[in-house]
Amino acid sequence: MKSILAKDYQIHFSDYAYAELNKMIENTAISKLFIIADKNTLAFCYPRLKEKLSINKTVEILEIGIGENQKTIETCEQLWIKLCDLQADRSALILNLGGGIVSDLGGFVAATLKRGIRFINIPTTLLGMVDAAIGGKTGINLGALKNQVGAFYNPSMIVIDTAYLKTLPPREFRSGMSEILKYGLSYDENLYQLIKAYTETDFITLEKLIYRSIEIKNEVVLKDPQEQNLRKVLNFGHSLGHAIESLFLSKLEENHITHGEAVAAGMVLAAHLSSQYLGFSLEKTAEIKCHIQKYFGQIELLKPDYHLILNLLKHDKKAESGCVKFVLITQIGRFKLNCEVGETAIIKALDYYNT
Repeated sequence: MKSILAKDYQIHFSDYAYAELNKMIENTAISKLFIIADKNTLAFCYPRLKEKLSINKTVEILEIGIGENQKTIETCEQLWIKLCDLQADRSALILNLGGGIVSDLGGFVAATLKRGIRFINIPTTLLGMVDAAIGGKTGINLGALKNQVGAFYNPSMIVIDTAYLKTLPPREFRSGMSEILKYGLSYDENLYQLIKAYTETDFITLEKLIYRSIEIKNEVVLKDPQEQNLRKVLNFGHSLGHAIESLFLSKLEENHITHGEAVAAGMVLAAHLSSQYLGFSLEKTAEIKCHIQKYFGQIELLKPDYHLILNLLKHDKKAESGCVKFVLITQIGRFKLNCEVGETAIIKALDYYNT
């Protein structure tokens, strides 16, 4: 696949990506080389990366725990201390090997240490490849509130190797499909049609879905790098999706849902809100709901939790003066930004999701 040029870095694919990675490491003045990864990634993905690296440099491994609860200031502090103890300076390079949690957290650590050191994202999950690793957003959670602390800080390169997807449990793979679906529903109807035709044994179509998704995100980010306008389209389904995800994060005694499952539910809600406010087809809304709940399953959203979801929604990063502005759709592939939505309509959408 042809490399994609972002603002000041490139996104490379497969073996060519490793050739470019090795070239950069060998031909750039790098004082220290670090890899941030979680336990699973070190076990299942690092052996492949190690095999592909052809460099004459010592690599220091920084291991973090597994799961969304690692995206905290405490984990950042641990990594900053380890990096300083290992004499990381502004000429150091961090390789973030992992999914969205690793790229979000590792990117933020790189953005803030010494006021910014270089990093490269090597996403190992579908969600990371098509979304989290692309576009320069880095960040951590604040308690149960998603991505409240962060910075815009671009990587030096992104390496996309779809071989890592073979290491994923089915549920984590499906989680990433929600972000691809987001691009299709809000931005590219042709992509949406390709998603509907895709089966999980069709690797050729999967690579097309990944490549087009990266193209879309890069195209949007190039036009609006700091989310002042167009980039908001990438939040389709995420406002309520993040609120639902935060709800489950706050219920420590219960099983958490994946980010993709929460966003998938958020897209059903956004489609129904679109039908209420913009006349989006109810038939298409039902089609989206059917497709999403068949593929991702249905989250149990209890009526007593509705008010908690509404309260969590107020912490959305796009909220202005306590008012959340939604991304809605007029038809598949056509979006409208900054839509104001009332609580009654949200409750109606939640009831629709549950029926």
